[in-house]
Amino acid sequence: MTLGQKITKIRKEKKLSQIDVANFVGVSRDAISKYERDDIVPSVENAKKIAKVLNVSLDYLVSEDDTLEVVDITMINRMKEIQRLSDDDKSTIVKIIDAFIRDTKTKKAYS
Repeated sequence: MTLGQKITKIRKEKKLSQIDVANFVGVSRDAISKYERDDIVPSVENAKKIAKVLNVSLDYLVSEDDTLEVVDITMINRMKEIQRLSDDDKSTIVKIIDAFIRDTKTKKAYS
């Protein structure tokens, strides 16, 4: 998926208009349209702003690796907070997450 396709896909998922994104980035709606059509590539600064308004990592947005999943920046921030915890607290958090994922997969398997 190209950069433009990713911008379009995520923008629509977030229910943002091109004008919403343009206003946040500080460019015209036409510029966002050109980014989405892959007619032009945003500057690094504008790409960072686009990633921020779409709430995804810049890595995801510019990566050519289609196997990467959308990385929600709020999850990255949570992970940073978890890393600051004591080893015991981190272990507890991991056990809770693992149990939740296991239970969710089990529910899906029997649905």
